[in-house]
Amino acid sequence: MATVEHLPPLWDAFRRDLAEVSTNDALTELRDKYLSRNRGVVTLELKKLGQLPAQERPQAGKLLNELKVQVEEALAEKAREISAREHSARYQAERVDVTLPGYAYHIASRHPIRRALEEMEQIFVSMGFSVMSGPEVELDYYNFEALNIPKGHPARDAQDTLYITENLLLRAHTSPVQIRTMEKQKPPVRIIAPGRVFRRDAVDATHSPMFHQMEGLVVDQGITLADLKGTLEMFLKAFFSADTRIRLRPSYFPFVEPGAEVDVSCIFCGGKGCSICKQSGWIEIMGAGMVNPRVFRILGYDHEKYTGFAWGMGVDRIVMLKYQVEDLRLLFDNDIRFLSQF
Repeated sequence: MATVEHLPPLWDAFRRDLAEVSTNDALTELRDKYLSRNRGVVTLELKKLGQLPAQERPQAGKLLNELKVQVEEALAEKAREISAREHSARYQAERVDVTLPGYAYHIASRHPIRRALEEMEQIFVSMGFSVMSGPEVELDYYNFEALNIPKGHPARDAQDTLYITENLLLRAHTSPVQIRTMEKQKPPVRIIAPGRVFRRDAVDATHSPMFHQMEGLVVDQGITLADLKGTLEMFLKAFFSADTRIRLRPSYFPFVEPGAEVDVSCIFCGGKGCSICKQSGWIEIMGAGMVNPRVFRILGYDHEKYTGFAWGMGVDRIVMLKYQVEDLRLLFDNDIRFLSQF
């Protein structure tokens, strides 16, 4: 091969630069430095051939072209070396020792809401209740009218209820399940209706546009307010603890008359008073009451022969109390750090 002793010492400079290259990006920069079309060192030397005397041009051109080939071959060899080194490093990083024992997979636990729902259902079923369900997209009749909630009532306002059409909406409670059950079944009736409900609420630590409710209904001859209190007291003692006490405070709900708010003795302080119960010793947990006779008349029940009671409670709120969850949003975030605690 011809030598380059009569040319600038490009080859030696190139080899020094090449020795410092260790990555593909650096190799690309070196290729551009020597071979790029506009500013490459070898390219610029080739462009200078026209300045040489005519008799020197053939030999100089031959030597420059040989140098260019050498540079290209050296660059290609360096590219192969870098590729082989990266492949080896990747192989070492990804290599798996098949003789090692396998990973231990954690079996997922039940979501706290599902856990609470199943426990509630089990308690009520043991008391003779049946579990009923109904559509989440409901008619205005079942969600309002049949529950003695007349047109113009604030609960019907679009600021609270998620309407799909004028007569179709996302149910605001599971009470429509009670109405549908009474349409199909004559007394005695003893059911619970768990499920998702929807309201136009802004999301914060205690509110969500989608949450869960558990409602119940008992209809038979001779049902009294004492039966309501006894049933709820038995449930709450089984769900929280045997020391749980309850009290009923007068309240108003269109579906029941008389109506009551149901409080439980604070599960955090045992009724002594703390920041959770605002030093009262009691926590409001649900609404309840005796079924309004107007509802029986709407459904064709003999309101002089039959009486009944109903209640409704927010399952998510009870979960927050039982498991001491401070922010409702944690129940819907699917954060494994939170869910793995249950």
